[in-house]
Amino acid sequence: MPAGPRPSVLFVTDLAYEARGRRYCDEDIFLTSRLREEFDVALCHPRDAAELLDGFDAVVVRNSGPVLHYQEAYDVFCARARERNVAVYNPLTGRGDMAGKQYLVDLSAAKYPVIATVDRAGDLGLLPEAAEYVIKPKLGADSVGLRFVAPDRLAAEVGAEPDGTVLVQPKIDFRYEVSFYFIDRDFQYALYAPHTHRRWVLEPYEPTAEDLEFARRFVEWNDLAHGIQRVDACRTADGELLLVELEDLNPYLSLDRVAEPVREAFVTRMKASVRELIR
Repeated sequence: MPAGPRPSVLFVTDLAYEARGRRYCDEDIFLTSRLREEFDVALCHPRDAAELLDGFDAVVVRNSGPVLHYQEAYDVFCARARERNVAVYNPLTGRGDMAGKQYLVDLSAAKYPVIATVDRAGDLGLLPEAAEYVIKPKLGADSVGLRFVAPDRLAAEVGAEPDGTVLVQPKIDFRYEVSFYFIDRDFQYALYAPHTHRRWVLEPYEPTAEDLEFARRFVEWNDLAHGIQRVDACRTADGELLLVELEDLNPYLSLDRVAEPVREAFVTRMKASVRELIR
């Protein structure tokens, strides 16, 4: 008896997007080559996704670049996918970066281990004292619009912005940044940047049980049944881990920085996750 038709996937990516220190296109060329082993795969640019999503069993959003560069097209895509009940990977219910940066304010107020964050001039007093502060757009990405401000200029700089449009954080003195990668709720691998001035020169990192407990806390909070998440954290001078970002929209995976067995295990788990979403 002939096999039934293979599931079809619309893979959303911007192969021409240039990111500092990363080769987005190489990663997605690799991933699509492996997904084709089990799925019929078509690639499209994020600006075209809304018009092309019909007729596919799932839409996989990968290295499509910061949404702010095509916000209107992305909003149309999300609305159409919800209206037609399309299976999107990651699902559009993410509470992390997928929904903007409000979660950093909320988690900070709830006393989670995150970098202290406020979004209103009236709340600046909630921040710890620091030699310098960071101001960045709440809907920003890839450090677009980020600036550093001295304490004596902070109130004036934040007061000039409408409440709720920017995030304000103390500039943290940290030892290194570390990222934990999950598929669904299963930990896959961790990478860290031992040199603070070279964020994307990553090396394998062996997490402790405490490290994984830290990362899982945010994955559980996000409550995505399917999908890829990257928990970005920094190790402070006193050894504490603090959340920097919860990437749940299109996190870059740095698959070229892991050993082949780890990469193969990731691909196998991703295939299974997409299959489960389609079912």
